[in-house]
Amino acid sequence: MIQVTRKDSKEGVENLIRRFNRKVQSAGVMAAAKNNEFFTKPMSKRDRRDKAIIRKARKADKMKKIRLGQK
Repeated sequence: MIQVTRKDSKEGVENLIRRFNRKVQSAGVMAAAKNNEFFTKPMSKRDRRDKAIIRKARKADKMKKIRLGQK
């Protein structure tokens, strides 16, 4: 749990929110929440590698078509 308190009574709300957002981002709270947003089935290392190779090939093909002006 991240807590931020005012430095003094004159500190503005904007500064307080900005410091809070920085602490949340540096602690990695949002990244962890986004990782847990959707359930993913456990996958073997070989399957992950195969899917990554397919993704990379599709992306390369897409970029090639864009460069040639086909899509």
